[in-house]
Amino acid sequence: MTKTTNNEYKIKKSSDIPNDSSWQKPNLKGDWCNIFLLVLLYTIQGIPCGFSAGLPIILQSKYMVTYDDQGSYSFVMWPYTIKLLWAPIVDSFYIRRIGQRKSWFIPVQYLIGALLLYFASNMDEWLPESGKPNLKIIVYLLFIINLLNTTQDIIVDSWALTMLKKNNVSYASTCNFIGLFLGMLIGSSSPILLSSEEFCNKYLRLTPGSGGIITIKNIILLWSVVILIIATFVTIFKKEKDIKLEYAKNNIFQNYKLIWNILKHSSMSVFSMTFLTSGIGNCVMDSIAHLKLIDAGVSKEDIMLLTTAMSVLKIIIPIPVSKYTGGPKQLSLIMKCTPIRLFWNIPYALLIYFTPFLIKNNGVVNIPVYYYLILGFIFIINELLSDTIHLSYSAFCIKISDPRFGGTYLTLFSTVRTLSWILPNTVVLKMIGILTFKKCSNICSKTDFPNICNTTEQSYNCVTIVDGYYVEAAICMVIGFVWYGIFKRIYKNLELKNRSHWIVDVNKPPISEDI
Repeated sequence: MTKTTNNEYKIKKSSDIPNDSSWQKPNLKGDWCNIFLLVLLYTIQGIPCGFSAGLPIILQSKYMVTYDDQGSYSFVMWPYTIKLLWAPIVDSFYIRRIGQRKSWFIPVQYLIGALLLYFASNMDEWLPESGKPNLKIIVYLLFIINLLNTTQDIIVDSWALTMLKKNNVSYASTCNFIGLFLGMLIGSSSPILLSSEEFCNKYLRLTPGSGGIITIKNIILLWSVVILIIATFVTIFKKEKDIKLEYAKNNIFQNYKLIWNILKHSSMSVFSMTFLTSGIGNCVMDSIAHLKLIDAGVSKEDIMLLTTAMSVLKIIIPIPVSKYTGGPKQLSLIMKCTPIRLFWNIPYALLIYFTPFLIKNNGVVNIPVYYYLILGFIFIINELLSDTIHLSYSAFCIKISDPRFGGTYLTLFSTVRTLSWILPNTVVLKMIGILTFKKCSNICSKTDFPNICNTTEQSYNCVTIVDGYYVEAAICMVIGFVWYGIFKRIYKNLELKNRSHWIVDVNKPPISEDI
């Protein structure tokens, strides 16, 4: 690849463009150490994200927070939707002697560890055992941590393209999935379960005691130290391949222009739009279901215990699924799973509706074994479908990405994917209170937090007439089926295009093929 006088990209020859005929069968011999390292890097990347995702469950079960508060808290995840803004900077500025990816990895990873240490040192004040948490400062700090974590996501995603051998690059999505899942599981479940007196007395202690075996503060402190140690080992022992021998270095202005050229590519613009709207159909099930189960009487420990028990399944899923996601028909697999997952909203909603009747007897919670079996079955099917779709999207995006500017290219896909989940998530959390209607006496109103009415005098009790959860679930499911009907044919056509079709050459006009 050479540069033109106009500082634009020009591909040397057609053989530089990857195509379907150059596909080679993956062979992990000689790449196992890199596979392990990528899983480890994605794991420590997933821990802060997992804590951010698990904290709403803690807040819902222990504190007086509304769904509107939960919507405000969801902004801590928004850095994952805007990381494309600085991806070209990460791709453009680095110290070659250190390495293109390590130049960013080292300072960013140490900052994440240091901020988690700061969070842990103030945990007792910001997240007290009783009373309302300091939600404002928690949102600010977690927003900054996730801002750094998104930068780390850019770094590791692009590093995977050059760390693995070319015929093994499709396994990067599997490393991403397994590592992020493990990290998010650790970050979300360990603070909830290990700090719970009920869980520890039931499963971990020989004799009952007070409190959990470790506090949330100490859990965050522990993992912040682990993150710093792993960052140190990677800094010292992992050498980075110098890709300048293969590709020209692009300046920041070229990388920002690259984003525009990628987006205005006819097929890419359509695919990005379908990708962005793909999460609407299931957003209510993904973002509110666990919170509604807690409101219905299921403990946060039971929910996290079930989630943890399924971790083995989630780790195993990528192994058989990679046989299909690593092939040429990832989008077809997505289209097969989408209607099934949309229909799965119905048993999920029915379970939430009947939960109070199934687990309560005269107002006392007593969860029967068969309820856990039903809940586990619904969770497993939902996760199987969700993980298959996620892996298929990741594999397709990696397949069509250009390794010359992998950080920018993959970050574009990752940003669209994250935005497709977080934007509907924030909207449905903010809207559920508006769509919920209560009949209340005296001081209660539909906008008040339900527990205020339930804990005051009997004459003030509120009765829910219309639950916004079911209204939103129905609306989103209908939108999901409309999405499926519109884009099914489009996905089939996009899948048939040669890999070279997706390469962006700014020296020629965008491809205007019908899709």
